[in-house]
Amino acid sequence: MKKTKNDKILLAHGGGGQLSDNLIRNLLLPKLKNDTLTQLGDSAKLNLTSNSLCFTTDSYVVKPLFFNGGDIGKLAVCGTVNDLAVAGAKPVALALSLIIETGFKIELLEQIVDSVSRAAKENNVDIVTGDTKTVEAAAADKIFINTAGIGVRLPDVDLDLSKIAVADKIIINGTIGDHGMTIISQREGMKFQSQLKSDCAGLAGLIGQLLTNINGVKFMRDPTRGGLAATLNEIAKATGLSVEICQNDVPVNQTVQAAADMLGFDVLNIANEGKFIAVVPPQSAEECLNICRGHPLGAEASIIGQIVKTDDTPVVEIETEIGGRRIVQMPYGHQLPRIC
Repeated sequence: MKKTKNDKILLAHGGGGQLSDNLIRNLLLPKLKNDTLTQLGDSAKLNLTSNSLCFTTDSYVVKPLFFNGGDIGKLAVCGTVNDLAVAGAKPVALALSLIIETGFKIELLEQIVDSVSRAAKENNVDIVTGDTKTVEAAAADKIFINTAGIGVRLPDVDLDLSKIAVADKIIINGTIGDHGMTIISQREGMKFQSQLKSDCAGLAGLIGQLLTNINGVKFMRDPTRGGLAATLNEIAKATGLSVEICQNDVPVNQTVQAAADMLGFDVLNIANEGKFIAVVPPQSAEECLNICRGHPLGAEASIIGQIVKTDDTPVVEIETEIGGRRIVQMPYGHQLPRIC
């Protein structure tokens, strides 16, 4: 690959001239190349057979940029793919926009774009359009990424909060809190006997298997910022029904729990980047669980609770390890800023 003369990003890289062209053609395009992107048009032209699409957008400002289990590039692709997948769509195409500080090392940018490329290939999506902007030093904390994604709705899949009913079961595909606690541990330089690792992963494959093999999956969501607590409270508020979960059934890595306890965090509030919540009818719960456990990203899946009727304000309640009960509140704000 032809190298640019500079080893750091300059303001001129965002000026639309020769340096911009070099950055796009010599660094970005070779790593992300596909027939649509190669045209380098102002808009991507996509030939889609479905007239039922899902569309999402997100921005990524994680700190640190590189963490055990991923980096901002992988996170941007997987996060966008997951937003489409939990809406019942097969991800098809992504847009990628980079906002880069002057002085950012070209070598690090190459690592991030390589990660974007790998994650896109692993999740069977193309980066079909994008943009680069450069800003002054200290204006963007090195690099920010914005994405947008389009997915084709899977046939006969209609996920909606309104479908949720009393006795429905709640399933999660694995351990909670891995991403958030990995980020904070690296910021603070904390060391544990077992190293923390983010769960950052694209879930479209597993979710696609679930939705094409199980009739009746009612609702899905990925518990990112605000963690499991926020997602379950959103379900209760939107449906007017309460949620009961059992602490013993919620999978948590022991090192993650130890780190959360040490820092005074409730692991239920910690962000995840490779997890989904599924609400399913009781008769489908075991089959859903078996499909999840047959996939690498669902090996530790668990039925963690159920939907229950409420005579008052709907709440999320957890049965603790010692048999007590407590209310799980909606997090007030971000315990951990800049985690995604």
